[in-house]
Amino acid sequence: MTDTTTARKPPTSKNSEVHVKKRRLPDETGIFIVLVAVLLVFSILSPNFRTIDNGFTLLVNGTVIGFLALGQTFVLLTGGIDLSTGANIAMSGVLVALVMQAGVPWPAAMLIALIAATSLGVLNGLLIHYVRIPPFIATFSTQGVALAIPLIITGANSIQVRDIGFSWIGQGRIAGVPLPVLLLLVAAVIAGLWLRMTRQGVHVYALGGNKNAARLAGVNIARTTILVYAISGFCGGMGGMIVTSRLMVGFPATGTGNELFYSIAAAVVGGISLFGGVGTVLGAMIGAVLIAAVSNGMNVLSVQSYWQSLVIGVIILVGVSFDTLRRSRAGRPVFAKRPAVDTPSLPPSTTPSKS
Repeated sequence: MTDTTTARKPPTSKNSEVHVKKRRLPDETGIFIVLVAVLLVFSILSPNFRTIDNGFTLLVNGTVIGFLALGQTFVLLTGGIDLSTGANIAMSGVLVALVMQAGVPWPAAMLIALIAATSLGVLNGLLIHYVRIPPFIATFSTQGVALAIPLIITGANSIQVRDIGFSWIGQGRIAGVPLPVLLLLVAAVIAGLWLRMTRQGVHVYALGGNKNAARLAGVNIARTTILVYAISGFCGGMGGMIVTSRLMVGFPATGTGNELFYSIAAAVVGGISLFGGVGTVLGAMIGAVLIAAVSNGMNVLSVQSYWQSLVIGVIILVGVSFDTLRRSRAGRPVFAKRPAVDTPSLPPSTTPSKS
């Protein structure tokens, strides 16, 4: 007789096995682990680093890098690059100071400066799409223009900001949290949701993934290109507002240091592909916090500033290498392009028949 008491193994579903195999860590895991490791190392090396006050200082200093990295994210997702973001800080900062000096209230002056910063981004998009200038050359050229304008207008002199109300943008707090941090947080959340949940956000990924396929699928290439560079220009302007508000001085040389390098580094180390079509806002923001943490930690340890670029370069190498290794082990191409939009096919009725 057959033993009916023998326990039977529950049937396994092939679909469930495939589903389990497909589970993987989020793309931001590598850079997040590096960030945690950096924070732990600096906390051990310096008790001052792990204080709440220094934490707020780190975040406030990182907001400018964060805004630039946020704008750079949109551009890099389309396969472009924006080299004019640092110069946009100087141009918008001097402009807002000059407009306030002319007697315009600070909210209106700030609006005018942000419109000018966004216009610089629009100009980049127009040059790239309609004039067919490569993004590197177009934004490099507008960088020179944006750097020269404040120097010419001011004669290379700083402009004092006397409207005390403007200091709230860079120095104010809400419920104890610095306002610049809250502004960046709100902007990052809106940007992340917009990219993930809107048709235009899908178009951004599609343009970076495969421009020809995106065109055939009906993506408005001109509008998408101009839009991402306009967003980058706006983010550069926000960086200019925060810096000028914190210093209460419109300085023509602001933003001409490592800001551009840090913005690109934060986006790339956060998982944004230089080839376009891959990456998230969350990853770019983690990258921005990492760059700010390294800079702040080395300042707390009284390390010479010229060592920062070396250390940040090594961290970028480690973070990207970890992410590349994880992608290869998961069986994914390192620089895979996201097929966000499929190439449309002809309807059956219009398909030519063989006769």
